[in-house]
Amino acid sequence: MIRTWGRTAGRMLKGQSAPVTYGLIGACCLVFLISPLSGFNPAYGTGDQLIAAQQAYFERWGVVPSELFSGAPRPLLAPATALFVHGSWLHLLGNMLFLFVFGAMAEERMGHVQFALFYLGCGYLALFAYAVVHAGSHQTLVGASGAISAVLGAFLQLFPKARVTSLFPFLFFLPLRFPAWVVLPFWVALQWLAALQGGQGPGVAYLAHLLGFSLGFLYAWVRYGRTARVKKPAPAIEGDSQP
Repeated sequence: MIRTWGRTAGRMLKGQSAPVTYGLIGACCLVFLISPLSGFNPAYGTGDQLIAAQQAYFERWGVVPSELFSGAPRPLLAPATALFVHGSWLHLLGNMLFLFVFGAMAEERMGHVQFALFYLGCGYLALFAYAVVHAGSHQTLVGASGAISAVLGAFLQLFPKARVTSLFPFLFFLPLRFPAWVVLPFWVALQWLAALQGGQGPGVAYLAHLLGFSLGFLYAWVRYGRTARVKKPAPAIEGDSQP
């Protein structure tokens, strides 16, 4: 689990809002609540009827790699719509917590419009590239993880010294504070190991996480370079998330 905070971030959040970050969180939550996945919409029925509706929902709005290059226009739009679809409450809340914690500072540094384009563009490319790598797969891919991983990559480049408190299960959840340049590469290493061990069955698309993180880091490095980095660690954004 991760918690970040810093003086610089605190001044940013107290002095202004992060409309794109909060708008994305609101949009993802709204889409989930009205979908058959939340269980709150009686229009989708119950039991087998609900399960069938959920499957159809995934196929309509998610990315199906085997259909990506079928020639139809809708599959090419799927990486964009899939960013707002989540498979469960845990999937949704985990992603939104990451976005809430890391998104506001990145948005403040990039600007609202540029951050929105960055988020959507990197998210689309991460899912698209994953689908290309697994072009023969019929498994549906959904979620904002690729885009949020890009935010993490940009955060590492922009705020490498921001203090991050991590709770490690193998250390009995003892809270330890490290700069972002220690914690986020550790998170990447975990994603890489998981991607190497994972198969083609249902689960987490760790490769999409790695692709998104790389895109975000490279974008921030090319666009801002060293001049955009926060020079002093700083407490202010606060939140918990489980990578």
